[in-house]
Amino acid sequence: MTKFLIIRFSSIGDIIQCMGIIGGIRERFEDVEIHWITRKDMVGTLSMDSRIDKIWAFDKAAGLSGLLSMAADLRKEHFDYIYDAHSNIRSNILKLILSPIPFVKPHVALRSKERGKRFLLFNFGINRFDKPFRGVVSFQKPLKKWGITHFPNDYNDWHFPEEIISKYENFVTKDTVTLVPSANWEMKRWPVSHWKALISLLPNYKFIILAGPSDTFCEEIRNIAPERVVNLAGRTSLMESCYLVSRSNLVISADTGFMHAADLFRVPALALMGPTAFGFPTGPTVEVLEINLPCRPCTKDGRGKCKQAVYQKCMVDITPKQIADRVIASLG
Repeated sequence: MTKFLIIRFSSIGDIIQCMGIIGGIRERFEDVEIHWITRKDMVGTLSMDSRIDKIWAFDKAAGLSGLLSMAADLRKEHFDYIYDAHSNIRSNILKLILSPIPFVKPHVALRSKERGKRFLLFNFGINRFDKPFRGVVSFQKPLKKWGITHFPNDYNDWHFPEEIISKYENFVTKDTVTLVPSANWEMKRWPVSHWKALISLLPNYKFIILAGPSDTFCEEIRNIAPERVVNLAGRTSLMESCYLVSRSNLVISADTGFMHAADLFRVPALALMGPTAFGFPTGPTVEVLEINLPCRPCTKDGRGKCKQAVYQKCMVDITPKQIADRVIASLG
């Protein structure tokens, strides 16, 4: 049996995009056992995919000693292949322990962060990355050295606990649209006023909002039509939110983990792409909406300052009317 270890600790968007490699690994190796080490709070997301045989949960609170202890346990597995899909201090420590002798099994591959290209892009506006940069593809490319070049995208046997299914299976009706108004950094969020206008433009539709507990602005969006909008901000776990995305008729989101979940599940989605560089979807069910500005992309993840006279011009100029027209075209 071939034993394969993937190292990717976070974040939810990157983990979901990295999950796009699983089908390729299983197709390449006839008999393979896939392990994945991730941050403890990301385990629920990975457990949706039954093709992953074992998930190793790392608790940040355990610190270096906890990482070294986990590395000792991982070493006992005698992996044939190790894919470092994170490239940070923790993953480098693991590689040093698990693969101490270069060019000797286990074979090791690295997803480079291409820091030189990042420096040019974010300091001088010189973009040497693929245009558009598709995160899923960037996770797949390093595996070419092992003959893993084809990545099936027809997997649909996602696993969700029965209690989640029973709680939410009737939550999404045929006229419901899923909204994801939040993002870790404000600059890549579609304006709150635009979300409110969108709901007003679509009086015949219902909406659910997925967001985190700190996204209190979502209640302002709900209040535009409380009889038609359910605000689930802070009320669902990552896995519950992913289940709702998997059941959605249409997801509207900026560059967030749930947009990538829609891409992974092959659920119809509208991706509102603004300042960020690395979040473009891959699959055929996601339509990208963007404004062609010479300053884009200007940030890795939404941090930084907007250079335009109109703050967030790349997001502001994607109008609610454009999105409403696409919702009607998609759902009727």
